[in-house]
Amino acid sequence: MSVLPATSREWHLVARPHGWPTPADFALREVPVTAPAEGRILVRNLHFSVDPYMRGRMNDVKSYVPPYLLDHPMDGGAVGEVVASNAEGFEVGDHVLHGLGWREYAHVPAQHATKVDPELAPLSAYLGVLGMTGLTAYAGLFETASFKEGDAVFVSGAAGAVGMQVGQMAKLKGASRVIGSAGSDDKVRYLVEELGFDAAFNYRNGPVRDQLREAAPDGIDVYFDNVGGEHLEAAISSLNVHGRATICGMIAQYNDTEPVPGPRNMAMIIGKRLRLEGVLVGDHYGLQPQFVQEVGGWLRSGELKYRETFAEGIEDGVEAFLGLLRGENTGKMIVSTTR
Repeated sequence: MSVLPATSREWHLVARPHGWPTPADFALREVPVTAPAEGRILVRNLHFSVDPYMRGRMNDVKSYVPPYLLDHPMDGGAVGEVVASNAEGFEVGDHVLHGLGWREYAHVPAQHATKVDPELAPLSAYLGVLGMTGLTAYAGLFETASFKEGDAVFVSGAAGAVGMQVGQMAKLKGASRVIGSAGSDDKVRYLVEELGFDAAFNYRNGPVRDQLREAAPDGIDVYFDNVGGEHLEAAISSLNVHGRATICGMIAQYNDTEPVPGPRNMAMIIGKRLRLEGVLVGDHYGLQPQFVQEVGGWLRSGELKYRETFAEGIEDGVEAFLGLLRGENTGKMIVSTTR
């Protein structure tokens, strides 16, 4: 067992945000570090993930994951190095993926840690393209949306961590056309010039419905929704008969303080016989071996690209999360705990 640090810093939620979170809702606190109890390992986190779903956990409401507790450390995906082990099967120096992010050191139950190999991919990739993010894209497109060769696909939030994977996976599997929306002209160029989208548009440049119709004059068969709101309404208008929509996220309304009006064209769901279905990655862990094999192959061949936006230092954890909500990231937003 190596020499342990005396203290660790961790981000606590100290107030429940009303609308947009502010730095005052969080506190970076120092806590003592102890040796791991039996069946646990002590992990020095190297990278942790900040994700849109975390905004919902800051509200005291019942959902598919429990809300964050006030004055307790927040959690989320993290990858790091074992610095002390009191669990069979884990040695000092192993690298592991686990769910206790937002802190420098984590006491992780061994059954909740998964060994990862930094020789196969950069450690940060296990939080994104080879982790929950990538599996969400894979399951949401191929299982939830029942994608088939020849489908035309529209992805909102297409320059985000999930969206950019969905669009590329659809192209690799024979989509007839892939369209993406993003929040800046630079992101639009990236989608088309670097990732191979057939068309993309900046949703800030005009009504989504009009821009989508121009980009997909023959309609779409699959919509992968990361945004909600105006995007969902536009997609319902453009979906062809028997179209399918995967509802993955609705970041456009996570910080609204009043109920948001639903799409005004939902009657179209009947005539077009549309299917709209939500996706939660936890329902699809059975796909993990197939996902790792196929996506790993695409990464090795260079057919699948990914981007990461890094915040350097645990001190920037909250600002990274707020930047994510503002759309300042391209690809996966990751906090590296050291500068």
